[in-house]
Amino acid sequence: MSWFLVIIVFLLAGLKTEKANEYQKVSVIIPAFNEEDTVAQVVGVVKKVSFVDEIIVVNDGSSDNTEAEAIKAGARVISHEFNKGKGEALHTGYKEVECDIIAFIDADIYNLTSSKVEAMIKPILSGKTDITKTKFSRASGRVTELTAKPLLNFFFPEISFEQPLSGQFAARKEILKKINFEKDYGVDVGIVIDADVLGISITEVDIGAIEHDMSSLSDLNLMANEVVRTIINRANKYGRVVMIDDIGYYIRMSIVGLSLVILGLFTIFFVKLVPLTVGIMISLIGLIMAIYYIIKVVIKSIVMFKKIPRGNLLRSFIKIHFPMIISIIVLLLMISTFLGAAHFENGVLSIEPNSRNLIIYADDTPNDNSISVRGPYKIDAAIEGESDQIRMPADAMMTLGININDTIFISGEPYMINETRYGESDVLRLPKEVQKDLELEPKDVIQNSRLKEIFEEATVSHSYRHNDSTAFKEKFTISSRNKNASVYEVFLDNVSVANSTGIFKNESSYDISVNGEFYTSFDFKENSNKTFSYEGHDVSIFFKDTNSTSIKHFVSQNFIDFNL
Repeated sequence: MSWFLVIIVFLLAGLKTEKANEYQKVSVIIPAFNEEDTVAQVVGVVKKVSFVDEIIVVNDGSSDNTEAEAIKAGARVISHEFNKGKGEALHTGYKEVECDIIAFIDADIYNLTSSKVEAMIKPILSGKTDITKTKFSRASGRVTELTAKPLLNFFFPEISFEQPLSGQFAARKEILKKINFEKDYGVDVGIVIDADVLGISITEVDIGAIEHDMSSLSDLNLMANEVVRTIINRANKYGRVVMIDDIGYYIRMSIVGLSLVILGLFTIFFVKLVPLTVGIMISLIGLIMAIYYIIKVVIKSIVMFKKIPRGNLLRSFIKIHFPMIISIIVLLLMISTFLGAAHFENGVLSIEPNSRNLIIYADDTPNDNSISVRGPYKIDAAIEGESDQIRMPADAMMTLGININDTIFISGEPYMINETRYGESDVLRLPKEVQKDLELEPKDVIQNSRLKEIFEEATVSHSYRHNDSTAFKEKFTISSRNKNASVYEVFLDNVSVANSTGIFKNESSYDISVNGEFYTSFDFKENSNKTFSYEGHDVSIFFKDTNSTSIKHFVSQNFIDFNL
């Protein structure tokens, strides 16, 4: 009984192995027209490929010894009575073979190797693709570069092969049943286009350099005509002419309409010189145009999609008409911005769009960032238990020249500056008293450029820390406008500890305190300096005039307070 079970196990294992390695018959078709010098060599190379089962040379009406050379080399030969063209030769061979995979190889390649043939067929044998086409380095390619690629880029922009007219390709026979074989030199590009439109997997394989006879100018002219005819016919068949012509016109006009809507909305909200009625008229005209032509696009596209294969059509459609998609996205973003700035209160709808401010420092003012995009900021109430704090976004602090742990005095009351909470990068949290003093309300949205106006004349105690035991504070008031400013640098015991920029009044006196008590003062003059000593510490303040500007007006009383 045990030996019977062993036999059953081996039989099952054998069946499984046979199924996993299912045999696939491979045929190679070689079209040849007057190629007596090279056809035997090509056949000989193909015979060396272990998994090739059949080699067929289609003698396309040759007048030389092509047929005899092919038979002598060991190939099966099928002959046309007269020359019918490369495509017809390929189709003749395709109809004659009973196989799973077919490879088509030209008969005039001088340096064909078995590795080149294997590179064409192996990706299909392993199931990685349905069709392979080759690319290789060669001296010619004029028809490809001057004719095929420009037309393909116009009508089939999703096709981006380096050599769409390579000549050598392989495919599963069942796949080739879906493809229309051209009778002439258009066969190569026709297969590429059909495979792309039908959504068939096609891979370009690099087989290195090849050498073959260069075509004459008359032959290139014939080839170019046949390639152009094939691409144009396929473009008509697959609706690409309609896409470029009719639908393309509708899409271009819809872009004009969308652009007018955007222009009208922009003039309504941001251009004061243009009357409101003009902006509304521009928007309405653009909206009517956009809706009309977008409907035309949709209707025409539905009709086209119903008539022709899907495949990669959608991808090509998107690529060709990407500008319309971008215009729609821009309009939707603009409308969403306006809707986000809409407020309805007491029967009144108010739309106040607030833009972010691009800040670029063109002078040598010391700043953490030379360029930043700031605001707008939404006003909200202070967190419970923080009636003496203002939570402010980092961008807003940069605009006002303040920092975390600074103290700002509003209507004489001190408030400590704190950072915003996580997820509230554009929220400005103010205690109720501050909101009242600054005439703000929760949910108000303010632009970055308005911060200076809102906090104008507020006094700030700004801290600089050198180490754990030494620090100093400067005091300034906030102005709504930038003015010419000076830079001062503080040295403690001959070590630079801070730089600051602000506005001084010439010939005015400024107080210096140490540990909260008045110590000395100085009269400000351009490029003047102040030096003093305190309990073994040497303090120097150097001033210099620069091209800087600032909103910080330094106060004369208790201008600097050193903690020494």
